[in-house]
Amino acid sequence: MQQAVSKGINHIETAKGYGQSERYLGAALLAGLPVARSQLHITSKLTPSAAPSEMERGVDESLERLNLDYLDCLALHGINTGEHLDRAIRGISGVQKTLEDGRVRHIGFSTHAPLEVILAAINTHLFEFVNLHYYYFFRRNAAAIELASQNDMGIFIISPADKGGQLYTPSPRLERLCQPFSPLMLNYRFLLSDRRITTLSVGAANPEELDWPLTVADQDGELTPEEKSVLDRLEATQRSVLGSERCSQCYECLPCPEAINIPEVLRLRNLAVAYQMTEFGKYRYRMFENAGHWFPGSKGNRCTDCGDCLPRCPEKLDIPTLLRDTHHRLKGKEGRRLWE
Repeated sequence: MQQAVSKGINHIETAKGYGQSERYLGAALLAGLPVARSQLHITSKLTPSAAPSEMERGVDESLERLNLDYLDCLALHGINTGEHLDRAIRGISGVQKTLEDGRVRHIGFSTHAPLEVILAAINTHLFEFVNLHYYYFFRRNAAAIELASQNDMGIFIISPADKGGQLYTPSPRLERLCQPFSPLMLNYRFLLSDRRITTLSVGAANPEELDWPLTVADQDGELTPEEKSVLDRLEATQRSVLGSERCSQCYECLPCPEAINIPEVLRLRNLAVAYQMTEFGKYRYRMFENAGHWFPGSKGNRCTDCGDCLPRCPEKLDIPTLLRDTHHRLKGKEGRRLWE
């Protein structure tokens, strides 16, 4: 914390659901940091409840753990389904009470939801910022970025180094394709060059891991011709390597009768085949059936060859075969999320 703040980081995010994170941050704040509290923007996150009193109590409990008398930002954590959004709307008056008396300065939401749920949440006009997934290798939420920007919302990108492709340990092929840049730098630049985006998270495990990302932090100008050329090379490589097996991520194949998240399964296949991002694919693929609404959908081997998706695919992909191939490539070992 001392290293981050001394190097200019001024936004710190925690959450009740992150183990002892709030208590650890509270201890660091109590011990003293090399800047005034007024120079820090501290965000915590609270699981939405339909009971306003429970929401208000959750804010007070976070403040107590953090040794703070106010939060700069509070995100309703994990609005991942329409039901979660409905619950948040019914309970939000409890949080609005904390806005009125200054215990919270700004309210937003974090989400791993399908695009339509994110758009619906933004369109409630109840929130001032959104935490969501959006990276060079995952642009499904582009419409949410645009709508949030139109509504003058803060836009916080979740874990661009890790969820964006485990880009701190890229495959040799991806490293070669991104030369003279690193894959991680290219993803940071893709995001930082987008003036609609407010904040990128840096999940450092030790002080040294802060150094490299902060060398990029001020490089927020437009993409250079050389950077654009590398991004064009990545796109051309994917089209060339995958050929007629490339999923364009149109999402027309959904819904699947077996609840397979076909576009996400095939996105991971795209990355594994085109860029040898196999370890990242395994990391994400094994979350299917193990992470609930945080990463919904069944694995590709659940396909029953019903053919329901086939007429809707504009590329006329042999989706059942590709699903089985993805499962074979990426099934790896089973795993669960940390708090499960």
